[in-house]
Amino acid sequence: MNSVPHPSAPPARRAMLLETRAVVDMARMVMPLLGSQLRQRPPQDDRRILVIPGFGSDDRWTAPLRHYLNRLGYPAEGWGLGKNLAGVDLRHSLEDLSANWEFSPRPNYRGEASVPYLADRLADRVRHRHAALGVPITLIGWSLGGYLAREVARDLPGIVDRVITLGSPTIGGPKYTAAAPFFRKRGMDLDWIETEIANREARPIIQPITAIYSKSDGIVRWNATIDHHSRNVRHIEVKTAHLGMAFCPTIWRHIVEALASPGPSLDS
Repeated sequence: MNSVPHPSAPPARRAMLLETRAVVDMARMVMPLLGSQLRQRPPQDDRRILVIPGFGSDDRWTAPLRHYLNRLGYPAEGWGLGKNLAGVDLRHSLEDLSANWEFSPRPNYRGEASVPYLADRLADRVRHRHAALGVPITLIGWSLGGYLAREVARDLPGIVDRVITLGSPTIGGPKYTAAAPFFRKRGMDLDWIETEIANREARPIIQPITAIYSKSDGIVRWNATIDHHSRNVRHIEVKTAHLGMAFCPTIWRHIVEALASPGPSLDS
């Protein structure tokens, strides 16, 4: 993966036209959901899966995937935090972030750390579910949801056992995504965000990561989804639209394969 070029910008606007393919994925998911292989099965192992929606979506958008996993014996639930608005709807300051985030001072703060603040809230949710259930937590995240999953896993190595991401940026924050204008209009410094989140890589993610990406992604620049830092990451390329990733049967099969693979001991 060292030969992958560094992204220079969000996907071109014409790439958005390819996102209409998501309708095809939504249609294709009907057969797997109705298939005979989805007879209720007993739990495959002792863990709980949290599925984290992408920017602008909520648990309703991940319901088909969660239904599919539950029927196959992988207990899955939503993230339970409402609509994922990247934390811009949550009042906060830099001082409100947990000690896991070591940001440089920023006098004219415009909410650049809204996503990290949301990640802290998700981490609290994951801790709560782990304490209630007494089992490891697997995180599956779509787009921004995958970025949140990665950062929570980084902070909770004894609780989160693995991460699966769908078209999720690993660098740049929103800088190399179609959401960049949304954040710039709010006065956020995307270069500052990129630098500060890059500093987190000094503390690598140790859990297994399955990173699913598409080179024709019209929302997130595909080479921004490649993880050059984590020591235990597997990249899987698919040919699908970004907006259809949570509904794509091919991706669902990749997710099940990743869940079925042996995981490390959380004590290691």
